[in-house]
Amino acid sequence: MIEFFVRRAFISAVTLLIISLIVFAGVRMIPGDPARVMAGTEADDAGLQEIREKYGLDDPLPVQYVRWLGHALRGDLGESIRTRQPVAATVAGKLPITIELACLSILVALAIAIPAGVVAAVRRNTVWDLLASSLSLCGVSVPNFWLGIMLILLVSVRLGWLPASGFVPFFEDPLGNLQRMVMPAFVLGTGLAAVLMRQTRNSMIEVLGADYVRTARAKGLAQRAVVMRHALRNGLIPVVTILGLQMGALMGGAVVTEQIFVVPGFGRLIVEAVFTRDYPVVQGVVLITASSYVLINLLVDVSYGLLNPRIRVAGGADGR
Repeated sequence: MIEFFVRRAFISAVTLLIISLIVFAGVRMIPGDPARVMAGTEADDAGLQEIREKYGLDDPLPVQYVRWLGHALRGDLGESIRTRQPVAATVAGKLPITIELACLSILVALAIAIPAGVVAAVRRNTVWDLLASSLSLCGVSVPNFWLGIMLILLVSVRLGWLPASGFVPFFEDPLGNLQRMVMPAFVLGTGLAAVLMRQTRNSMIEVLGADYVRTARAKGLAQRAVVMRHALRNGLIPVVTILGLQMGALMGGAVVTEQIFVVPGFGRLIVEAVFTRDYPVVQGVVLITASSYVLINLLVDVSYGLLNPRIRVAGGADGR
């Protein structure tokens, strides 16, 4: 098991190194001059050259990359060209907001997907299966921006139940925070629930046909006990994989939803940084998002052993 973690850590480090190189090169391909953004449109050549020298923008790209990577390894992601604030501090202010939104979205998705998927598998080829599959198809097909706008019009404008937009920190006003995060979390969660529901259904159908499930039924166990004790635990293993990948996607992919509901998270930060050619912020946000993917995937691998001890034993035996 230790060998498995060491190898996974090494692979993760190499992956992050490659990602950092791609991020650095990709950001440099964004049209525009960051020195011009900092100095303003009326700056003279001398002022532009002074800014380039101060931030090392005239250095060769390999030198800039090594310098940026060295600072990043020490936790220094540079300084925002637009706000002149440390990128790490800016990210630290935005990251908890997006993490909260992603976690709430996952709770919404799990609350919808797991029961619907289990019912669809147990009641296969019945009206319940058809209904769950239809709802799943709707969840995948409906665009987030349309659903968000419709929720604002219905829930906020017409019914007046929830605020239409904005954000309040949780520790300042827990109730106000949840009121403003329910709708964006529901918008993100429905799309994720559709994917998880289909995966749960397919996985449960396969597990319910396994020999050990038939044996449990032959012993006279109730259907509820067979499903909840024996089938569900193994049936959730592929779902955990999808959930881990989607968690990383939610961290960096909530751009549209955050724009619609005016949630000041990662999504809005990256959009503003790209439009203003703020290289350090773009690099920092993308690097942290990629790191979250790698960390979440490692946690997913660990969770396999908790859901199914046979996977943990096999991994320790053959080094996987």
